[in-house]
Amino acid sequence: MSSGGFHVHGPHDHAVEHATHGHDAAHHGADHGGGSSTNKIAMFTAIVATVGAIFAYMGGATQANAGLMKNDAAIKKTEASNQWNYFQSKSTKQSLAELARDLTPAETEKAKYQAKIDRYEKEKNEIKTVAEKLEADAHAFDQQSEAQMHQHHRWAQATTALQVAIALAAIALLTKKKWLEYGMYGVAAVGLGVGALAFLHI
Repeated sequence: MSSGGFHVHGPHDHAVEHATHGHDAAHHGADHGGGSSTNKIAMFTAIVATVGAIFAYMGGATQANAGLMKNDAAIKKTEASNQWNYFQSKSTKQSLAELARDLTPAETEKAKYQAKIDRYEKEKNEIKTVAEKLEADAHAFDQQSEAQMHQHHRWAQATTALQVAIALAAIALLTKKKWLEYGMYGVAAVGLGVGALAFLHI
């Protein structure tokens, strides 16, 4: 199902057209109950189409948000990887400095290498802190993206249910079957229920 729009043009036009015919028929001697039912279904269709359009918009918005958050997660992962590469570089330099310290006979040289080793250790700890923070940010963005996609699926399910309800309304107008009218109300209720779940992030 496309999340870019809510395609209800055909069923809604059918509903309005039949509502008009029903209204004319009521004026020409048709029973009052039939005309009232037709108008009621037409009104139902217009309301459900409007709500469905809102649900479709929300579905598209949540899908876009999910994509942006997934992109942010990828950026943070790349930055974290760069930091870990930097950390590895400092570790290599530290190991070389330790080797040089252990091999040199002069105490003054040993002190110089030890100062480098201490500096590399400090820098490594700072880099590690940054890398771990970036990884945590990437994980948080991934979780937010998944939550947005779940919400998007809820909006899509609700939109689909409302589309089915509108189709049932059009058929109910054509066939005058009461059970189809009950069906359209039932399916619309399901759609609104799922929309409520999406709104509540459930």
